[in-house]
Amino acid sequence: MRFRVYFGLIALSIVDVGCALHEVAPKDPQLPAAFENRSSDNAQDWPSQDWYKGFGSPELQALIGQAAGSNLDLTMARARVRQADARARQAHAAILPSLDANGNANYLAGHSAQGSAHEADWAALLSASYEIDFWGKNRASARSASLLAQASKADRDTIALTTLAGVANNYFQVLSLSDRLKNAASNLDAAQKLLTVIQFRYEAGLSNPVELATQKAVVATAGLVIPDLNQQRSEALAALAILLGRAPEGFSVDGQTLDPLIEPAVGSGLPSELLTRRPDVFMAQANMRAANADLLVARAALFPSFTLTASGGVQNPALNAAILSLSGVGQTLNLGAAITQPIFNGGRLRAARSEAEAKEEELVAAYNAAILSALVDVENALSALRHLDDARPLQEENLAQSVRAFEGASIRYKAGAQDFLTLLEAQRTLYAAREQYTQYKLARFQALVALCKALGGGWQVQSPVTSNKEIR
Repeated sequence: MRFRVYFGLIALSIVDVGCALHEVAPKDPQLPAAFENRSSDNAQDWPSQDWYKGFGSPELQALIGQAAGSNLDLTMARARVRQADARARQAHAAILPSLDANGNANYLAGHSAQGSAHEADWAALLSASYEIDFWGKNRASARSASLLAQASKADRDTIALTTLAGVANNYFQVLSLSDRLKNAASNLDAAQKLLTVIQFRYEAGLSNPVELATQKAVVATAGLVIPDLNQQRSEALAALAILLGRAPEGFSVDGQTLDPLIEPAVGSGLPSELLTRRPDVFMAQANMRAANADLLVARAALFPSFTLTASGGVQNPALNAAILSLSGVGQTLNLGAAITQPIFNGGRLRAARSEAEAKEEELVAAYNAAILSALVDVENALSALRHLDDARPLQEENLAQSVRAFEGASIRYKAGAQDFLTLLEAQRTLYAAREQYTQYKLARFQALVALCKALGGGWQVQSPVTSNKEIR
């Protein structure tokens, strides 16, 4: 009778798939058909994984290579991935039977008026246990751990993408500050030359003390800009060094201007494709699916659990039981089966299920929020590039005309045909135009980096989280 019960439980384990709880897939997100700010001539190709090479800077490529290998945030993220993989392996181990080797020895001795006796009991056994996953609890727990491992990998890739974009942005910032320092030095030189002219005019009685003092103030103001820009450049270099995982002392870059850089062509594709090209969106999806699997675990905990045990080997005595004992060394076999049904635990299991339901609801919302955030990132980057494209001819015209106006005003002032206030205004306009145009060039490169990052930087789903539309 006991053997029939035992094999009956084994039969139940074979058909347990039909009784398991199943995951319910979330509703598909509603996505726009196309990006609103996508230009009509925008290329269809998504950025590649080496998108940073499109800027044509070997130094930038070398810096990004250093960051990929030495950035401390990335190092920590890789360690978290290994931890998540190890947890996933642990969870999958619960699906399989466990097998242990046991050895024990016990020596008994005693003395009384009846005499003396002694006995040596020992055993060498192999024992196995297996929990029948009748409700799919162990499989759901393993699936949750696998999904969390995938989420950890996506988090690592998100950090990598953010780090590489940060390296590019900081490098461009350093080059832009170098350009601004050159502009400041050029402005200071022009102001000093004009001050020399005004000084001669003043000494010749052709200029007044107000003009001389005003121009000296302009020279001082132009000189004050340089220390401030040097400080900003030092801070940008330090920020770049940190991204490379190194101390800022002694760190510098060879590049000194934005001019040699190339603007790569970046295509935005379709919003529906964005979900498989953003690691942060994939991470949110994996976390959501893991929460659903955890909910299945919490629900399965309310149902009975079935466990089979077996042990066999050699022992002395061969059988030691309350009714029948077999002395001597011999083979032994123990088989067992157990069923456990939670009856009263103060509502702990139902509270755990409610917690899992709320966690799933939270992560579903987080997944939808990640999608919206991704769409906003792309739209903002596309909008920035579109408006920067519109501003390009105006920026170039503003700079060209400012140079022309200052040169003309200087010539007329030296010839005595122009008043000082007109010259002063032309001088200020030129300085502002140079600064504005340098900032504009930086904004364009950073907008391109933002677009590459918003589009996932060439990342693609390698092991997509498949949809499971079974009904629990």
